[in-house]
Amino acid sequence: MTEEQNQLGTALHRWRDRLAPADVGLPATGRRRAAGLRREELAALAGLSVDYLVRLEQGRASRPSEQVAAALARALQLEASERDHLYRLAHLPVPGSGHISTHIPPSVQRLLAALTREALAVFTADWTLITCTGLWAALFGEPAQPPADQRNLVRETFLSGPGSIPLPRSERGREALEAALVADLRATQGAFPDDPRLRGLIQECAGRSPRFAQLWSQGAAGALGHDRKTVTHPSVGDITLDCDILTVPGSDLRIVAYTAAAGTPSAEQLDFLRVTAARAPLASPTGNP
Repeated sequence: MTEEQNQLGTALHRWRDRLAPADVGLPATGRRRAAGLRREELAALAGLSVDYLVRLEQGRASRPSEQVAAALARALQLEASERDHLYRLAHLPVPGSGHISTHIPPSVQRLLAALTREALAVFTADWTLITCTGLWAALFGEPAQPPADQRNLVRETFLSGPGSIPLPRSERGREALEAALVADLRATQGAFPDDPRLRGLIQECAGRSPRFAQLWSQGAAGALGHDRKTVTHPSVGDITLDCDILTVPGSDLRIVAYTAAAGTPSAEQLDFLRVTAARAPLASPTGNP
């Protein structure tokens, strides 16, 4: 198959070749025939099977889903214009400007790769988890790669049933945190009034949670800010941490960071969890802020 006949596979291969392991926080272990990422490394970063990635690169698969295309764009650290090109090659509609984006700019990818020892996660504007570091996954201890509709903080806060992993406890109290989260979602709706996923999230939560419906009817709009939260971990017990939400200029992403002051018991507990954190720089989407 020629490059002209396999434009998607050729583009994926070239984008993979231009990324060094250090660019994604991986050690350059073993002998490497090329400076770029190995197929198994890219597959792990994107949450795909190696076999499927091989089929995409060889042209034996040419129509990935939107979820797969978005995961590849993030793992390959594509600029927005390159992401749009990937979507076109995959015969997918280019993400609209009025929809909530799941794209992580390369600069943010590099930031996460440089801070893999910290408990960080990236969320969309509607609080859907996109990716996280290994320490974040170790801190919250959730199963790898839950379905996308189970990685939304609003849904987990108001619709979680028995047996779900408890959310961190805010020093402001559960009710204050719920009100702030709904106010934040209201502000997101103002920015993305036509986003179908956001509309569906609001309708679902309002229909199934009287508490959400009550808060939504109040019409408050705002933004989540700094908090101190306590996480109950099965191995190290209660860990009280600072929780900060960082924004990226020109992007609606939220970077959530859990940290502890040096020399404190909480810092020692985090150090213990770092030993159990996965070696991969960005874990499969898991966890809650």
